[in-house]
This record gives sequence, structure tokens and C-alpha cells, in this order.
Amino acid sequence: MLSIIQLLGVATACVSIACGNPVRQLEKRLSFDYNGGKVRGVNLGGWFVLEPWITPSLFEPYASSGAVVDEYTLSQTLGPAAAQSVLEAHWNTWITEADFTEIASFGLNHVRIPIGYWALNPLPGDPYVQGQLPILDRAIGWARSAGVKVMLDLHGAPGSQNGYDNSGRKGAIQWQTGDTVSNTIAAIKTLADRYAADADVVTAIELLNEPAGYSSSLNLDTIKQFYWDGYGNVRAGEGDTAVVIHDAFEDVQSYWNGFMNTGSGAYNVILDTHIYQIFSDAEVGRKPCAHVQTACGYSSTLAGTDKWTVVGEWTGAQTDCAKWLNGLGTGARYDATFPGSTYHGDCQTKYQGTVDGLLEVDKVNLAYYVEAQLDAYESHSGWIFWAWKTESAPEWHFQNLTRAGLIPQPLTSRRFGSQCSTTTCLVPGN
Repeated sequence: MLSIIQLLGVATACVSIACGNPVRQLEKRLSFDYNGGKVRGVNLGGWFVLEPWITPSLFEPYASSGAVVDEYTLSQTLGPAAAQSVLEAHWNTWITEADFTEIASFGLNHVRIPIGYWALNPLPGDPYVQGQLPILDRAIGWARSAGVKVMLDLHGAPGSQNGYDNSGRKGAIQWQTGDTVSNTIAAIKTLADRYAADADVVTAIELLNEPAGYSSSLNLDTIKQFYWDGYGNVRAGEGDTAVVIHDAFEDVQSYWNGFMNTGSGAYNVILDTHIYQIFSDAEVGRKPCAHVQTACGYSSTLAGTDKWTVVGEWTGAQTDCAKWLNGLGTGARYDATFPGSTYHGDCQTKYQGTVDGLLEVDKVNLAYYVEAQLDAYESHSGWIFWAWKTESAPEWHFQNLTRAGLIPQPLTSRRFGSQCSTTTCLVPGN
């Protein structure tokens, strides 16, 4: 682990007039131009970190028990041998080389691959099983063949950094207790060292997905120190790989401008922000045009950050209707099946089904919304859609949304004009 003094020594080694442009000088080894290019990517969600709403078939046998809600409890309930068998079968089939080929054919240039600490630095007493890394190695090769860049994303930390099932363990937020932070750094070091020789493909490593900065359980200064320490470990392994920091749900400008920018001695840093409009009653109650206008409003916010900024998660969904999106056995705010919520409408085909089976009005609303987000999120460094595929959540399934013509091809084309350059609602019927 490097100290801040060491970090600054590494990062500022070429900050002088004699070095020419220090930012360009230090970025020269990146195999993707994050200055001039736009990130257009998809998340390979539900692969190495399970989420019940993405692959409900793995959780259906236990849906009524209440004991299984995430990968931790699924592995615990199955036991080591059965968990190994079930998960290896899933890892080998959920994403294949054919997916990478199709991803590239759609004009996408990045995949973000979530992985849990337990694949990199398993801890005593955990029920998780291993075997993900050889398959991830294979995926790096598939990406290389397809001409797609990879952002590796530590999606789950020991103790859980947000209490969501997407951290591997739903419940209390216990990251930052005991040795959880140092064990997370160890996982980052393993990840950086393993793929140091693959910088032609692995252009970025995200230190931690969605730490809950809003929670009283986490200290934001400790998150910032973790980012510096993680940065140092990535720099020690492969000097120029971009380091991705999540915004911890804090404002991308007022909170994060000035932190780990070139002025502070850091280089090749990407700020990751996630934009959803579905996790509150007010948001799911918005009309389609309000969703569009809200998305467009992010353009200036993103453009005003002082480091590369990527919208690392977003979706075509305007409601939280997808089955188990809010947790296994939990309902939706939109149809008031979520505790304490207000009824806004029937989830109908948005709950579970196929893209082709969506109501026509929902297809139209989604297509307009997606195009507005594409425009807004390219105001800075680009975007990564969540997710490439799901078993039964149609509005989140990039592959099938694109096949159905609801996401434009090519990705730079627009059927509905420039929605972000007008205050007039262009969505039909709204």
C-alpha cells in the first residue's frame, strides 16, 4: 500500500514545463482516448455478482423461504459443493464470446464487469465460492478479439459498502469496520496485479461500486483515503490504467471537483456516477416528458466536472416495476406493492416478460427516454448502460432493446431529434 506522499511522488513526477503537457504526457499509454473519445458501454451485470432480479431463476426455489436474498445467503444455503456447481454453470453460460461479438457489432466500445472481493481475496468464514477469475481471464481475451475495452469494477466489499444485494450481502453496512477496508485494498491489488499486462484491453479499474456516502455507517473521509490508497495500488501494478472512483452518491461537482484531479497530482482518474429516476415515489410518478427533461438537465452537471466523468449505470426503465428490483420478495413503488409507497399505475408487462411483449406506449416512451439520455450523458466522457441482459426485466435488457429497434443503431443516430435542445415535449401523448 502506498502512502499519500508516495502517491503524489508517483503522480507528479512529470508535472513540469519541461515535460510538455503533463496530462497528455501521462495519459499516453492508455489504449482508449478518454479525452477525445466517448465511452459507450454496457454492464455485464448478474455474472460474477448475483442479483436476484437479473437472474431470478437461481433464486426461485428459495423465494418463499425468506432465508435467501443475495449471493451470500444463496451460497450459504446451497453449501460449498452445490454452490460451486450451480455458480460455475452460471458463470460459463450467462456471458459467452458470442455476447462480446454482438456487443462490438452494436457499436459499443466498453464493458464494465462487476466482481466481488470474494473472487480476489476470499475471507475465512465466508460461504462464497471461487473460480471466477479463470473465466474473467477468458473474457479479457474475448474483449481483445472483439475490440472492446474493459472496466473492471469491484462491486462488493467485505461487510457490504451499501447494504444492497448488489454488494453480495444485503443488510447492515459494515464496510469500514474492523479490517474490511484493508481487505478491500488487498482485493484491488490482486485485481490490478493480475491484469497489469492486459492494459491494451483493461483500460480502467473501479475501486468500489456505490459506497453509501449518505449512510451514517460510512465516513466520507475514509472513502476518500481508500480511493487514494486504491489509486496507489493500481499505479504500482500498471502505471497508466485509469482509476475509477464512484461518487458515493455525493454531488459530482460541488463535492468531487478538486479531488483526485490533475491539480492534486492524480492522473487518469474517472468519476463514475449512476443516474436512475426510479428509486423514490416522486421519481416513478414523473410523466415521460419529465423523465426526459430531468435526464437532459444532467448535461451541464456532467460537463462541469474537473475529471473524466462517466455515467456508469443508467437504464431505459421509468419505473421500478421489474420483479425483485428492490430486493427478493419486495414489490414496486410504481404499483404501491412496495411498503409505504403511493399507487401510480399497473406494472403490467414491465414486471416480467420480454421486450417484444411490452405495451406499445411503453416502447415509445422508453425509446424517447433512451435517446435523451444518450445525448445528455455524452456531454462529458460517456456512459455504460445497466445491463447487457436480464432473464425477465425487459426495460433493462440492452441486447434485446437494441434488437427490437428501441435503442438506436448506430448509437449516434437519432430518430426523435435533439430533445435536450428544446423545452418542448416531443414524446407523443405527453
